[in-house]
Amino acid sequence: MKAITYSEYGSPDVLGLTEQPLPKVGPGMVLVKVKAASVNPVDWKIMAGYLDAAMDLQFPAIPGWDVAGVVESVGIDSRQFKPGDEVISYGRKDYVHGGSFAEYIALPERLLARKPATLEWNESAGLPLAGLTAYQVLNRLGLASGETVLIHGGAGGVGSLGIQIAAALGADVIATASEKNHDFLRSLGAHPIAYGEGLASRVRSLRPGGVEVVADFVGGNLEATLAVLAEGGRHASIADSDVEEHGGAWMWVSPVGAQLQELADLVDERKMRVEVAEVFPLAQAADAFRLNMEGHTRGKIVVAVDQSA
Repeated sequence: MKAITYSEYGSPDVLGLTEQPLPKVGPGMVLVKVKAASVNPVDWKIMAGYLDAAMDLQFPAIPGWDVAGVVESVGIDSRQFKPGDEVISYGRKDYVHGGSFAEYIALPERLLARKPATLEWNESAGLPLAGLTAYQVLNRLGLASGETVLIHGGAGGVGSLGIQIAAALGADVIATASEKNHDFLRSLGAHPIAYGEGLASRVRSLRPGGVEVVADFVGGNLEATLAVLAEGGRHASIADSDVEEHGGAWMWVSPVGAQLQELADLVDERKMRVEVAEVFPLAQAADAFRLNMEGHTRGKIVVAVDQSA
């Protein structure tokens, strides 16, 4: 099968299109023919070697944890899915090797959910990691109907889905973004405000008593978070470990197929949508990585692997 691989740590220049063996499909596993995969910052951070102390990796590595595709075959005692089922997954395994930037990927069936019927392949590939990240952060913080949540980084892949999840929970949402993305945030159900200097005062102008919950999806916002948090408020970050010293939670997303199915159902109930910034063919995955590294895109960057009928 064709796959994007790298055999040493480095920049996107180490990525190449290669031929790799078809993945083995063991008990409780499912082989998925990949239609689309999406790029997440963790993909290039692993590739650069930034997470070498925390994650095992086997070269040549196929990057990618987000996937949307069709079940090709199932392993022994795999009972939840059958060939032909359309599925999505946050396919993080115990070590980095056989990822989603390939024509096929083998995954434990517990990591899969059924693809939202209302989304195309590219949009579906953008849902798993970002959606689960937002879902798990807001769930950990116990966000409830009627509360106000501040979301740092509202226009990004995680933030844009977090706004919609929070709104579906009945929360009032304030979200940060550059001014060019304020209409986009409004369309998702948030009150947009500009990030940067003066952020705390802008939040306080909307909520003088502060906000009950803050979800930081970009990092570098601890001072502003503490300045706007109401007494007894809760906060978490996926990018800043310093929050733990101030009563916050530093979180890493877990691959849970059942939770991903809840998100897929929200999509089909028209309570969520996935914004796709740009789509690249598999052979140009390195360009997709470079664009993601710039950190200024709205929504998800997707790699279309095989979208023939």
